[in-house]
Amino acid sequence: MSELQELPVIHFAIAEWHLLIEHLFSVQSGIELGIVAFVGLLARVAAGYHRPKLLAQAEVHQNNQALYRLLSAVVVVLAPLYWLVLQWLCNGLAQQLGFEPGLMRVTASLLSAWVIIRIATTFIYSPLLGRAVAVIAWTVAALNIVGWLGQSIDLLNYIGVDFGQVRISLFTVIKGMFALGVLLWVSNVLATFFENRIKAIPDLTPSVQELFAKLFKITVIFIAVVTSISAVGIDLTAFAVIGGAVGVGIGLGLQKIVANLISGIILLMDKSIKPGDVIAVADYYGRVDSLGARYVSVTTRDGIEHLIPNEDLIVNRVENWSHSNNLYRIRLPIGVHYKSDVKQAMALCVEAARGAKRVLKEPGPVCLLRRFGDSSVDLEIRYWIDDPMNGRANLNSEILLSVWDSFKAHGIEIPYPQRDLHLRSSDWNEVEKHFPTAD
Repeated sequence: MSELQELPVIHFAIAEWHLLIEHLFSVQSGIELGIVAFVGLLARVAAGYHRPKLLAQAEVHQNNQALYRLLSAVVVVLAPLYWLVLQWLCNGLAQQLGFEPGLMRVTASLLSAWVIIRIATTFIYSPLLGRAVAVIAWTVAALNIVGWLGQSIDLLNYIGVDFGQVRISLFTVIKGMFALGVLLWVSNVLATFFENRIKAIPDLTPSVQELFAKLFKITVIFIAVVTSISAVGIDLTAFAVIGGAVGVGIGLGLQKIVANLISGIILLMDKSIKPGDVIAVADYYGRVDSLGARYVSVTTRDGIEHLIPNEDLIVNRVENWSHSNNLYRIRLPIGVHYKSDVKQAMALCVEAARGAKRVLKEPGPVCLLRRFGDSSVDLEIRYWIDDPMNGRANLNSEILLSVWDSFKAHGIEIPYPQRDLHLRSSDWNEVEKHFPTAD
């Protein structure tokens, strides 16, 4: 045992243990413990007073998921958060008075780690990323408790690469990533809040609302990136030449993305397509749900959501059934037998169309005789609707079923395709000359 005590590491550990025991049972520790307990009690009282107000605000902002989740997380950590703020104020005041806090500093470090982890994990859906944040927070807290945080930061600053007059250290990268993540999250919250506010203005059309929302989001993201770079102490002018070369490379590789972004802005500015429109593209049609920076979301009547690149809607032909108005005419072909009363059949078709609730009374439905087909007299019902987003097939089915009942009640037949084959008799001897039989 005496040999172990002669080792430098063991000697250092024993000395530190004695210092810790001596500090814990000192008058200073007793005073700090009293301050910590008093501040914690004060924070608990303040949190109890403000918690109902925050809960009410969270209920008001349920439509803004990011803000709602933030307020809900703050409600949970409200008492530790107040405790943390008051504890740091006490620590700063103690240092100004020449009093070096020990237990108070440890308490503040642990509270900081717990609050950061609790709030961060509320918005991080990835378990792996959540664990990484927890490990980083507890590591920083532990380094601060043992007094090694400053030395660790110096070590991270020592590891770096020089680019001319610019030095990028490992600590700069870590600090920049953290600042960028926080600022991007704040930008997303602000963009969502602004979008909800702008959509609540009835005087603005959906296209203008989307345009303002997208421009605001792009602006705040750009500000977040620039601010995060400046926050770590990097001079933006130093990246002028490098940024130009990198920008050209990125531009060549992201031509489609930039084209879709510009196309999306054009679609919003010229108001050719807006949320709620019913459009037909290629062999399908559907309702425009949203306009994104890269694509337009179109949901068909089958419930399938198609993500169409913005550029395709600019360069290709698109049918917009509700661009200037919602009026839409539908053509429904019907055939009747040649022996049927065509005029009566046309009147019954018009009556069946008028009986459907979605068919407009003005302009009213009509029935036209289109042609004399091979096996039927071809008619066509034409009617107008003002709600194309509710579909066509269901309305056509309703009208055809009514036509079927009316035709059946009035004895009007619906033919099926048929061909008449006429065999002409001939002299059997003449047939044998052309097709001799075997003996």
